Amino acid sequence: MNRRNLLKLLMLAAAPGLRSRAAHAAGTPLGFDEMYGPPSVLGLTFSDKMKSLDGKNVAVRGFMAPPLKAGAHFLVLTRSPVSLCPFCNSDEDWPDSIVVVYLEDPEDFVQPNHAIEVTGTLELGSRTDPETGFVSLVRIVNASYEVLK
Repeated sequence: MNRRNLLKLLMLAAAPGLRSRAAHAAGTPLGFDEMYGPPSVLGLTFSDKMKSLDGKNVAVRGFMAPPLKAGAHFLVLTRSPVSLCPFCNSDEDWPDSIVVVYLEDPEDFVQPNHAIEVTGTLELGSRTDPETGFVSLVRIVNASYEVLK
């Protein structure tokens, strides 16, 4: 074991509260398959799990779509890799396979074939981005992401 790993281990052992805060910061896992209920005549309906997590910290795994425009303050997280950004005209035709993510800090673009995990606060309901006109029904705000290996 190298010196750096030993120091990390000693810090965690000395401060058990750090582990629980770190686990909480990771967010409740939420998969794309858990977001919506059965189809209805009204269109998409949020699942009970997703409604219960509105306003709470979540972690969602997916793929970053190519940026909508240079300098956009958000990214689009998709269920599977895409080469074109899945743009919606309104929340009525919102696809069930994307989530808009507003990052805490600007990040570099990740190639779309790399899986990422986004952590942040879940927001539900229709919203139009004032800069781009992008309409979202589901968002993760104050977010960060990690590239998965």
